[in-house]
Amino acid sequence: MAVADGESELSKNKAMMTPWEQHSSVISIPRFDYNAPSSLLHHSHSGFLITCPIKREKSATKEAISLFAKYIQCGNSNFTEENSASKRRKISEENADGEGGGEDANDDVAGGGGGGVEEGACCPVKVEMDGETGPLLKLVKLTKSGLLLFVFAKDVSPDVVGIVSKIVQSVESGSSGSLIWCNRIFPIQATCSLNEKELRESVSKLVLQFVKDNPKLVRPIKFAIGYNRRGIETELNTSKETPNTLELFDRNKCFALVASAVKDVISDSIVDLKSPELSVLIELVPLSGVPKGSLVVAVSVLPRNIVSAKPKLSIKALVSDIKTKGEKARNN
Repeated sequence: MAVADGESELSKNKAMMTPWEQHSSVISIPRFDYNAPSSLLHHSHSGFLITCPIKREKSATKEAISLFAKYIQCGNSNFTEENSASKRRKISEENADGEGGGEDANDDVAGGGGGGVEEGACCPVKVEMDGETGPLLKLVKLTKSGLLLFVFAKDVSPDVVGIVSKIVQSVESGSSGSLIWCNRIFPIQATCSLNEKELRESVSKLVLQFVKDNPKLVRPIKFAIGYNRRGIETELNTSKETPNTLELFDRNKCFALVASAVKDVISDSIVDLKSPELSVLIELVPLSGVPKGSLVVAVSVLPRNIVSAKPKLSIKALVSDIKTKGEKARNN
């Protein structure tokens, strides 16, 4: 009878919890790394930029961590000691700081193919934990809702494209079930400041690596360019403080620069927006906690298997068209 009374009390307490509190008792999420934005201004990082529904950032974070737990370890054979150590690392029990649209206390319980990570379970993805150093993945605070940014330490360069390819393949085949919160996962191969010199160098380096990794590409190589500014230009102070940066806000000028960098590496390459062999995607990252006018872009050179050319060049969606309708409207 005492046991029954205890179970009844437990059920009563759970019923009084908000959806977010119930969710938090199943999977916990890491703290933001407030040093990461500064590091992104001065060093190139790889990682993942994830789109999700507004006010569902916490649920998307949990779903993303579950995905990373499944795919990062097997997706990169170069982790060695990082992998063995990460197996012993548990996901942080600390919640992200409650600021912005992503910290809605009424965030629903995540579910779907990402699957839940039971409390106390070991995860092969090392995430920033309070009081510990050397995390493999860091959660970075952004100024825009509906976005998540995870970055690796500057000296860690896993095959992020291969990891996302595996996730896309598993979703398309139905082997991992459907996702709910993570709409798209953009694999970041490099980051740099939005200026001509650094952007050209990043694109050239990644295109050269792509060609080396794919020696059987049919000539002439077809390529396309995508540039997502995410509305940041409307918030920028256009007072000629950063003229070179502001110049690259213009899509045509940015496209011309990137196309020139591609042709410097592949002289016989041609633009093909319908069926490109490689796609150069540039994503302006809305970092929080950086000086005004300091802009960072994420850069990747991607194969056709994870890219959709219609209605515009973008990473393939991981959820149904119905669920991404609101996201498409915001990003267009």
